[in-house]
Amino acid sequence: MATTYKPKNILITGAAGFIASHLCNRLVQNYPDYKIVVVDKLDYCSNLKNILPSKSAQNFKFIKGDIATADLVNYILLSESIDTIMHFAAQTHVDNSFGNSFEFTKNNIYGTHVLLEACKVTGQIKRFIHVSTDEVYGETDEDAVMGNIEASQLLPTNPYSATKAGAEMLVMAYGRSYGLPVITTRGNNVYGPNQFPEKLIPKFILLAMKGQPLPIHGDGSNVRSYLYCEDVAEAFETILHRGEVGHVYNIGTQKERRVIDVAKEICQLFSLNPETHIKYVENRPFNDQRYFLDVQKLKTLGWFERTSWEEGLKKTIEWYLNNSDWWGDVSGALLPHPKMLMVPRIERKCDGPHNRNSASSFVANNSIANGMVVRSPRNNPSTQKGGLKFLIYGRTGYLGGLLGQLCEKQGIQFVYGKGRLEERSQLLQEIQTVKPTHVFNAAGLTGRPNADWCESHKVETIRTNVVGTLNLADVCREHGLLMMNYGSGCIFEFDAEHPMGSGIGFKEEEKPNYTGSFYSKSKAVAEDLLNEYDNVCTLRARMPISSDLSHPRNFVRKITQYEKVVDIPNSMTVLDELLPMSIELAKRNRRGIWNFTNPGVVSHNEVLELYKNYIDPNFKWVNFTLEEQAKVLVAPRSNNEMDASKLKKEFPELLSIKDSLIKYIFEPNKKSIAGAVAK
Repeated sequence: MATTYKPKNILITGAAGFIASHLCNRLVQNYPDYKIVVVDKLDYCSNLKNILPSKSAQNFKFIKGDIATADLVNYILLSESIDTIMHFAAQTHVDNSFGNSFEFTKNNIYGTHVLLEACKVTGQIKRFIHVSTDEVYGETDEDAVMGNIEASQLLPTNPYSATKAGAEMLVMAYGRSYGLPVITTRGNNVYGPNQFPEKLIPKFILLAMKGQPLPIHGDGSNVRSYLYCEDVAEAFETILHRGEVGHVYNIGTQKERRVIDVAKEICQLFSLNPETHIKYVENRPFNDQRYFLDVQKLKTLGWFERTSWEEGLKKTIEWYLNNSDWWGDVSGALLPHPKMLMVPRIERKCDGPHNRNSASSFVANNSIANGMVVRSPRNNPSTQKGGLKFLIYGRTGYLGGLLGQLCEKQGIQFVYGKGRLEERSQLLQEIQTVKPTHVFNAAGLTGRPNADWCESHKVETIRTNVVGTLNLADVCREHGLLMMNYGSGCIFEFDAEHPMGSGIGFKEEEKPNYTGSFYSKSKAVAEDLLNEYDNVCTLRARMPISSDLSHPRNFVRKITQYEKVVDIPNSMTVLDELLPMSIELAKRNRRGIWNFTNPGVVSHNEVLELYKNYIDPNFKWVNFTLEEQAKVLVAPRSNNEMDASKLKKEFPELLSIKDSLIKYIFEPNKKSIAGAVAK
């Protein structure tokens, strides 16, 4: 961590606005030795009342002015001996940027440029903290579990975010060309007291207070992360003192909410019927579906989110209930698509009433469950298994989900990986942060809904199944970590040396002989290259089956849903029995390739016969030949027997495939069904 920085004279731009005012008041109160100089042109979304708590302080000075005025900026830097700038001043409302984009370029880019040039000329600035936004990253994939890290590509999608990205480029250029000590921040949505009601949460609160409809752009499915203003102010305080020059820091939360859910919750808190008080309106030209940040870098400086959504929303509503006239007439801001830059600017005086009362009978008692990525064992930490800590990739997959459940049952601490396997920097950062004892790779593309998908998405398949897997293995090797890799046994096909029905299975050391599908080809290529890594244990699973017969990836469920099935004997993997063995193999530090199947083979008809006998006596099915199957499949399927003697030697208790199916799959389901009927 860098040496703590201690400023003397700080210039905060846009300090009469929302976020900057909270930081200003915090610094003035907590650091009487710092001189805080603030400049603001008092645009429509600024209010001198926001900085009333600092007005009488000896270390505070307010200057009305526009940062786009070069002479003024140079004069302030020199006359006030400014050594630190925290640059918040900007136009920030996306709706306005569509209607008056040149104003955003003028304020956000040109204003920033003027500041930077003044810093270069005066040569006295030791820190220049530039405040940007998460929107510069562009839209985050809906299924992404890893947020944008600071090194992610900038892909802005609207005029506002484009101007913020442009300003960032200027900041970076001045840092590199002139050695200006710059730091950039990119933040999630912020909410709390004092916010001008063009933004979603204060707008919804004020409309709800009036009993008026809450307007939703589009269908309201857009997801946003909301961070309470005081937590954000603390983040800037942390970055000011501990941030490293030349670095970027994300400021945010991973607790996400859909816009429609925010509207419904506010309706409920005001006893309004969401069905009648939510109004769907035309969407804006491009409304990003989701923004998602990784904030681990900021956390390494010692910052963490303190305020829960429920607590923050309660405080915010209380404040607006007590300060409903804070902004005067804001009817224009409460429109579905406000255009506040189109109206004359009104200066607001700071000598008006300042109600500090927070007493209110309002109680926020609604809590919204948030998805967790980091999991801790349910039992006492003192009973955790030997200090184990697993990093698991593939949270949303079949094996990955079951593996996490198994870790919880066994009391093993684990973390679901969020990084994309093809992004090496994300994997490096995650492993350095989590510090696991073992890494499990259960991620991979198996097809959507089946392997045929891979035939028309070959690049994506290579990226995940080959490049991503090798990336993870290499990063694990650099950190001395064993990687347990769930591979595939669908890389073999019955042949002359291994004829169907002979009982001669493919051994671990044999080379794959089947490339009939691109999925199988990608897994075979990855396995071959992984042989060069001595820190990898590859487990070849086949046609995985679990006791959860409702899971769409379960082989039994699949074939019971098909109109017709082929009747060919195959090796299969009963996960309820074998998945715990993969954890044991990790503990035993086993390496190399393992056929991860139960001994022996079972045909489709035999599985369906068990299903009929134990689950549904009325179940019927129809067979068809491989030739008939080929007519309905894009790519053929692998059929083989794998030699499981190596695994059997390691675990003598390992059951044959038929016995395992009865014990772990069909008997438990028969009992549960019988119990349900009895009830």
